[in-house]
Amino acid sequence: MVEGIQFVTNAAGKKVAVLIDLEKYGELWEDFYDAIITRQRAGEPRESLESVREALKQQGKLNVGGGYCRRAP
Repeated sequence: MVEGIQFVTNAAGKKVAVLIDLEKYGELWEDFYDAIITRQRAGEPRESLESVREALKQQGKLNVGGGYCRRAP
């Protein structure tokens, strides 16, 4: 068994959950969690980079000449 990892089992002995020592595996957990969120959002509509740039320009949050963002007032 791996130190810092514990499996939770049901009455039949089947693994149903896991406990992770976040002090030891916190960064790995963050990567795992990000992957879950990415998978959940896979079917959501996406915006093109160009449409995001245009929206930022209209809001005055994108410097049209330099192509970099400036802080909002």
